[in-house]
Amino acid sequence: MGCIAFMENKFLTIDNNLVENIKHIILSARKNVYQKVNQELILSYWQIGKEIVNTETKNKIDKQTSRQIILNLSKQLTKEIGKGFSRSNLFNMRKLFIEYPNVQMLSGHISWSYT
Repeated sequence: MGCIAFMENKFLTIDNNLVENIKHIILSARKNVYQKVNQELILSYWQIGKEIVNTETKNKIDKQTSRQIILNLSKQLTKEIGKGFSRSNLFNMRKLFIEYPNVQMLSGHISWSYT
């Protein structure tokens, strides 16, 4: 019996190898998509943190003023873009850049595997 048995142009049985091979392709593609999305999100968070820190440094902004800027930034981004830009998220993005000022250092500390 071949991979697929035909009778009057209708499928009767499908070889389990075909099903398993296709499942493997789909699951592998999904895993790759998850990894790419995670990579892009982390990179964008790092870049946002970099923008915040660079603005603070360039304008010699003190801690209190920075907190107010981040609060206002959070409100404006949430209004214009949507969820994901809470004050605490923006502080975490800032902290991500401060802790990993070199993006190569960051990628070396994060496991890109997704299960």
